[in-house]
Amino acid sequence: MQIYLPIAELSLNILLLLAIGGGVGFLSGMFGVGGGFLLTPVLIFIGVPPAVAVATQANNVVASSVSGVLAHWSKDNVDFKMGLVLLIGGIVGSTLGVFVFSALRAAGQIDLVINLAYVTTLGAIGATMFWESVRTMVRQRTRQAGLRKLHQHIWVHGLPFKMRFRRSRLYISALLPLTIGFGVGLMAAIMGVGGAFILVPAMIYLLGMPTAVVVGTSLFQIIFVAANVTFLQAVQNHTVDALLALLLTAGGVIGAQFGGRLSGRLPADLMRVLLSAVILAVALALFVELTKRPTELYSIASFALGIGS
Repeated sequence: MQIYLPIAELSLNILLLLAIGGGVGFLSGMFGVGGGFLLTPVLIFIGVPPAVAVATQANNVVASSVSGVLAHWSKDNVDFKMGLVLLIGGIVGSTLGVFVFSALRAAGQIDLVINLAYVTTLGAIGATMFWESVRTMVRQRTRQAGLRKLHQHIWVHGLPFKMRFRRSRLYISALLPLTIGFGVGLMAAIMGVGGAFILVPAMIYLLGMPTAVVVGTSLFQIIFVAANVTFLQAVQNHTVDALLALLLTAGGVIGAQFGGRLSGRLPADLMRVLLSAVILAVALALFVELTKRPTELYSIASFALGIGS
């Protein structure tokens, strides 16, 4: 059963969209990640314009993050002070990112930039995660895994404007979380992701936050950054397809329930290896799509010139 998506300007099968949302939701529930870095490439594969895929996915991030942060708040696992500092950087970064997005779209380069951003980011993260996961599994099997610090004190921890974050038991420069928030906000605008796959490791290894409060705090920041991106994309670029977002969200909610049930049955190390394999597979598929010879070497685009009589 086909349905016309007015903003994406194409017709797609409703069952296909529900299945895509359900599949990404399943992986999200299974691996504990937002799924945005998987959903946007899949939408591009089925013909949704990259600009629409990015903006629409940002809308989905808001819904999933609100649900997640409420669960962590009930367990007192949210550092709101740290979240606000990250949020300030995120709002600035995401606002700037939307205007960069608009400039690239006007120049006709946004599709290429989105694809390149996904290939490089997912490729680097997937390879790093796979390598670290395999190393951990080898050390555990050879019983050479020792206690290691989650982060090392480097020069960035000596920066000025220090603040005390009591919930995270940290006394660090506010410039560090501001910069991290800015980078994640910029990424959210260009790639349409919440940025948790970058933000969470940065909060653990750079900021040195306790793992227990990292996820809830990152979700708190992501809610408002993704909402800011969605609003600005809708107003500035008119690229948010509400109907597409609704169908994907409906499938994602159902899929996440099944994925969550399966997640506790697999070893953590195996989960990380599987997730890294999925990320690398998506990066490879995008790379192949970018490098393969197009069916038509030239295309003709028509523009309305609005010449008065």
